[in-house]
Amino acid sequence: MGKSGEIYERLRTDILGGRLTPGQRLKFPDLCARYGTSVGAAREALTRLVTEGLVASQSNHGFTVVSLSYGDLAELTSARREVEPLVFAMAVREGDMAWEAAVVAAHHVLARTPFFGEGSREHPSAAWSAAHTAFHLALLEGCPNRRLRSIACGLREEAELYRTWAVSYGQESEEEIALEHRGLLEAVVERDAVSAAERLRHHISHTARLLIKGATDTPA
Repeated sequence: MGKSGEIYERLRTDILGGRLTPGQRLKFPDLCARYGTSVGAAREALTRLVTEGLVASQSNHGFTVVSLSYGDLAELTSARREVEPLVFAMAVREGDMAWEAAVVAAHHVLARTPFFGEGSREHPSAAWSAAHTAFHLALLEGCPNRRLRSIACGLREEAELYRTWAVSYGQESEEEIALEHRGLLEAVVERDAVSAAERLRHHISHTARLLIKGATDTPA
């Protein structure tokens, strides 16, 4: 991994971990001091994060962590509710035993990873966030349509920042989150494509509702 790749990973982790907040300016002098890097490597990392929807770039304003936006969240949620349940249902219908085992294993790791890290009750731990992402990607991996799967995974990538801050603003209980994930696993094991799609659709909408109070342009 090159220097820009290393900075990309560290920046991404800090954004998704809540250490760099929505709307925060990402100034090169600060980034170079924080990560011990050059302007060139920082710029490459930021450009990559722009393509993932985690960083925004504007002429004469530089780079910022993307702001929480009701309009963007509504559009993103609408797209995810259409695409991800479709892909998940296809995976449930057509995924093989190896896929099912991979989902069970991913859920096992997620269920046993502490939700909060030491000293923080505001955001999920980096380990939990990684396990959560791995579980949801595993759910989609059984879909045989590569293009649909790629679109669904891309939408999930864009939603990561929103999901992180939804946990902070929503103050949702760990038990409720775990119950929803258990329901998704049960749909896989039971090979119930209809239930799988409905459960994932509800899960996506639920997370979006938690975040609304944190958006900067929430309608009255």
